Amino acid sequence: MRNTLILICFVLVSPALLAQKYSNEFLGIGVSARSQAMGNAQVATVGDVTAGFWNPAGLMSIDPSGRTVQAAFTHSEWFASIANYDYFGIATPIAPKSPEVEVKEVKSAVGFSFIRLGIDNIPNTLSLYEDDGTLNYNNITPFSSADYAFIFSYARNLFNKPATKETGLRNLDVGVNAKIIHHKIGPFASAWGFGLDVGAQYRMGALRFGALGKDITSTFNAWNFNFTDDEKEVLQLTGNEVPESSIEITRPQLVLGVAYDKRMYFGGDKTAKKDKNRQFVSLTGEVDMALTFDGQRNTLVSSAVSIDPSLGLEVGYSDLIFLRGGVNNFQQATDELGQEFWSVQPNVGLGIKLFDALRIDYAYPMGKQALTENSHTISVILDMDIPRLIEVMRRES
Repeated sequence: MRNTLILICFVLVSPALLAQKYSNEFLGIGVSARSQAMGNAQVATVGDVTAGFWNPAGLMSIDPSGRTVQAAFTHSEWFASIANYDYFGIATPIAPKSPEVEVKEVKSAVGFSFIRLGIDNIPNTLSLYEDDGTLNYNNITPFSSADYAFIFSYARNLFNKPATKETGLRNLDVGVNAKIIHHKIGPFASAWGFGLDVGAQYRMGALRFGALGKDITSTFNAWNFNFTDDEKEVLQLTGNEVPESSIEITRPQLVLGVAYDKRMYFGGDKTAKKDKNRQFVSLTGEVDMALTFDGQRNTLVSSAVSIDPSLGLEVGYSDLIFLRGGVNNFQQATDELGQEFWSVQPNVGLGIKLFDALRIDYAYPMGKQALTENSHTISVILDMDIPRLIEVMRRES
């Protein structure tokens, strides 16, 4: 009984007592199977709806025609389904008002992302004992401990130069995220926070560069605890401290990425610019560096400025099937004999695109230090051509 109460109290108190450098860690998991399979190396190449999380500038790559609304769903379960991670995102370029306007004049995009990480049906045993000391199991009630994020994204193109043989396509996109963070631990505690991210992507031929400033103004989570007098008394009698309201701060972080993104065509009519029969192999490789400025962390480079690298690789065939791999989470660990060694988190995954509108991705982290060890992550991304759907509905009606 005492151990149960201590465990519950630890769950309740720990969010407010965490070192500020590790606050809002649920936002470091990654929102898609593609990103997890590539070791979360995404800031330079992400170009779908999940850019609303990784780098809002990438929303400009969804569809230059401005006709597509893209939606994504991700679900994974951890620790024998004890914890559930869910993500939903939707985004679209803002189309020109007139159909005669050229595609290149589509200059902006918007998106929304929702994330939940939660543990449900936790038994609350604080009222297990009656006043006379007898056990009353009817007093046990379930509660949930969950973290939420609501992210509103906006992206805009600042520079777009047509491709040439010498330079290829050059363009610069920028974006911003407004984040609302909410933590909820049953009826006992809750917190609200707000933060901003800014991002940019620059493309020069097959090279891509990305930058993301996370929590650039710092993100403040204000915690409020709501224990009844009886619950406080139980905590004190069992040797547990009663938590007090506090402020949790997420410090700014800078993520820099560089990538190589190339398509190699074969077959079909080589003289035709848009021959659908031409097949190709795509190769995307990216290296990201996450820089933190809040002191030493357990990362590959640990100093006043700590650097946490991640590497990802994707090989695709004609935008139909993709094989992915990546490494991240470089940490110094200790074995059974007390010897220190460097560990790394390997990841693998694949993706399949169906009907030119639906992509299903899968990822599996293989390392023992993975936060999502033994968790199979599945994502779905759906492209919806809204004008076409409206036209089809009109015809059928």
